[in-house]
Amino acid sequence: MSDSLRPKTLRGVSWSLLGRGGTSGIQLVISIILARLLLPAQFGLIAMISIFMAVAQSFVDSGFGSALIQKQDATRVDESSIFYFNIVVGFVAAGLLCLAAPWIAAFYKMPLLAPMTRALSLTLVINAFGLIQTSLMTKRVDFKKQMKVSTVAVAASGAIGILLAYLGFGVWSLVIQSLCSSLFQTSTLWLVYSWRPIWAFSLASLRGMFSYGSKLLLSGLLDTIYNNVYQLVIGKVYSPADLGFYSRAMAAQQVSAGNITGSVGQVTFPVFASIQDDKARLKRGVKEALKTVGLVTFPLMMGIAVCAKPLVRVLLTDKWLPAVPYLQLLAVVGMLSPLHAVNIQVLAAQGRSDLFFRVGLIKKCFFAAALAITYRWGIIAMICGQIVSSVAAYYLNSYYTGKLLKYPFAEQVLDLLPTLGLATGMGAAMHALALTPIRNQLILLALQIIAGTALYVLLCRLLRISSFMSTVEKIGPRVRAFLTARTIGA
Repeated sequence: MSDSLRPKTLRGVSWSLLGRGGTSGIQLVISIILARLLLPAQFGLIAMISIFMAVAQSFVDSGFGSALIQKQDATRVDESSIFYFNIVVGFVAAGLLCLAAPWIAAFYKMPLLAPMTRALSLTLVINAFGLIQTSLMTKRVDFKKQMKVSTVAVAASGAIGILLAYLGFGVWSLVIQSLCSSLFQTSTLWLVYSWRPIWAFSLASLRGMFSYGSKLLLSGLLDTIYNNVYQLVIGKVYSPADLGFYSRAMAAQQVSAGNITGSVGQVTFPVFASIQDDKARLKRGVKEALKTVGLVTFPLMMGIAVCAKPLVRVLLTDKWLPAVPYLQLLAVVGMLSPLHAVNIQVLAAQGRSDLFFRVGLIKKCFFAAALAITYRWGIIAMICGQIVSSVAAYYLNSYYTGKLLKYPFAEQVLDLLPTLGLATGMGAAMHALALTPIRNQLILLALQIIAGTALYVLLCRLLRISSFMSTVEKIGPRVRAFLTARTIGA
């Protein structure tokens, strides 16, 4: 990576991580308030439509946004052609969803889903008007503006959703919140970014980018269907309330594990790509990344699993207690997700898009088989199937890392065992606190978090866990400098 590009990339990654964490934090607060005001079944109704909305949104983008980012010599004609194409597809997709609304309602045997689907289809049209601005900002590594846009949209739409839920609008408060989020997002994009389309459209331009974009569209569709298929099956086989419990547990897991996984992908890909020709150095980088990810992910997910019951009681109230076992099991899946991300980025950095696609396809076959076997035995069995599939998928990812870098599955597990062992010990101590006579759930939760964190940090320090010590060495001077500056300023 050139000296001139490095600062720009680091700034972009920093703002991306800040935006991801900040937006997720606001969303978490909003979702907690809404969960206290609304019923699980109402969240389940929204989750039933999610796969249809997500697939339709994938077609609206059609991979052209990524193609525009990848094309270094893109012209205003290219940008405008994609802009008009996205709008046309947005209207078509919204129209098809409106036509399919009665079928979707009949599929779930929920008549209310028909008007909800028609209302939510408007987000496809609204989002289409902002796809080019988002793609261009990403291309210019301008995540700072994207963070501001997302923050405004999430906060404003969340406030509206909370007000409507308080006033008794029920599930329609979630529908209107989603519509407002898209509207605020797109409107703010047009306000903060100066790009405007020109009156030009070129089919030749679209054809030139279709080859690249179509592959990403297919890959994105696979990911979208996989990410939502569990909600589709649960909504069909079980009740809206059951789906509501599952969707809230998954959302809670995604706030932590999902953000870590996304951040790992953003950070490791450019770093691994910059040293792709030095296999020994790349292996060291992968080892360090895995150990660091385990250092953070294992105690976080273990803590969520152990504290799930008081966490749900304090934040969401007792009506959400059936979500506790789902959250505990999904935390195990969350332990593995960032490890997948590190290994899969090795393939991307090595330019092995063929293996990247192959591994993704095989992993989805694992999960599809597990779902087909377990769905009839209940939601807990389905999540257990996810865990088994995730372990098998991690072995597959690490198999190719072993072939390319001589860093196989067994060696990776040995590197991760120390932090996993300490996280397990931390979890046992936190569980022991739950066996005490403490009845106040807020006090219990606070004690578990404080004691667990202190014990984990102390053990890492005493045993001099390499990933912990290197992290302290990197951030220690910055923290001391910050505190010194604050003291002088005071």
